[in-house]
Amino acid sequence: MTYRVLFFLVAALLVLGGCKKEKEFTIRGKITHAEDQTIVLEELHTNSLKKIAETKINKKGEFEISAMTGIPTFYLLKLNDQSFITLLVDSAETVTVEADAANFDREYNVEGSAGSDQVKLLDSKLKETRHKLDSLRSLENLYAGNPEYDNVRPLWAEEHDKIIEEQVEFSTNFVRENPFSMASVLALYQKLNNQFIVSDMQVMKTAASALNSIYPKSEQVQALYNNTLQFVRQQQSEEMRKFIQEQGSNSPDILLPDPDGNDVALSSLRGKVVLVQFWAAVDRASRIQNPVLVEAYNKYKRKGFEIYQVSVDVNRAEWVDAIDQDKLTWTNVGDMEGSKLAAAVYNVQSVPFNYLLNEEGEIVAKNLKGPALDKALAQLLD
Repeated sequence: MTYRVLFFLVAALLVLGGCKKEKEFTIRGKITHAEDQTIVLEELHTNSLKKIAETKINKKGEFEISAMTGIPTFYLLKLNDQSFITLLVDSAETVTVEADAANFDREYNVEGSAGSDQVKLLDSKLKETRHKLDSLRSLENLYAGNPEYDNVRPLWAEEHDKIIEEQVEFSTNFVRENPFSMASVLALYQKLNNQFIVSDMQVMKTAASALNSIYPKSEQVQALYNNTLQFVRQQQSEEMRKFIQEQGSNSPDILLPDPDGNDVALSSLRGKVVLVQFWAAVDRASRIQNPVLVEAYNKYKRKGFEIYQVSVDVNRAEWVDAIDQDKLTWTNVGDMEGSKLAAAVYNVQSVPFNYLLNEEGEIVAKNLKGPALDKALAQLLD
């Protein structure tokens, strides 16, 4: 699919999703051996359940429930707290459920709801995987103490890894192939052995972005989008920490525009001692530190000292005014969108914050202030 076609597809989905009003949906069905029992429909929120409706199942095992929604929404259809199925229902759908009370949550048929079909597929696959793993554990326990145990154990370990690998591949492919489906939210939050099954960050980012563009008001989509941003930041921060602690060589490059719109790379200053200073024009602590930096710059610039100052501002006028008012004559860059990538790569949690790089571009110190900065520069340049 070309980018142009994808653009128009997303635009069309935005129009359709943005204009969608709440409409009535209906869930009807037949549950054998459940005559005169009460069946409840609850809306699934991120941290709670909300009862939407309930009704009595008649003598024939039949029931019908209607409610309103404007977007695909997760519901629990419950006979009791231990016996329920998950449905993903869109507006105006007529959903038919057939099951038996004895195995209501394990074996059921659903028609008229594509989202509910996908939910059933995801749940069934995960239950199958857990059953295989449980059977393998039972076999291991049965053979404990058997003379052949040490010989067959490696084979079981290999089978265990294969089962998990198949589940990961299944769930990841599901999200990759259905980025605009709300069912992908379920796939991304399913766990196996207390770990999320889908660990491919690019797949997660694609789905979170796609769903947020279509269903920005969905509570689950908002949670997924925010969690994805958090995971990305954690991953980037961990990579940077590992880089600094274990490698300590060649700092990650930054390429951002200066006030004139010219892109300036951090690597272009290689051969000089460079202070990579993160700051914000609207941050009082950053502005207080600027005169100290001016003093250090004037003292050491002839000896090969340079400052590469990265702004995390979002207002260009305030940024440019601060540069002029504080008389910052060194390299100043920023994309006026928070310079988020640079800040994340360098694990900057707050400003002001800095890293000192030697002439080879190696990080030799961080978060230097006042006398500590002067001392470090003196050791490197005097």
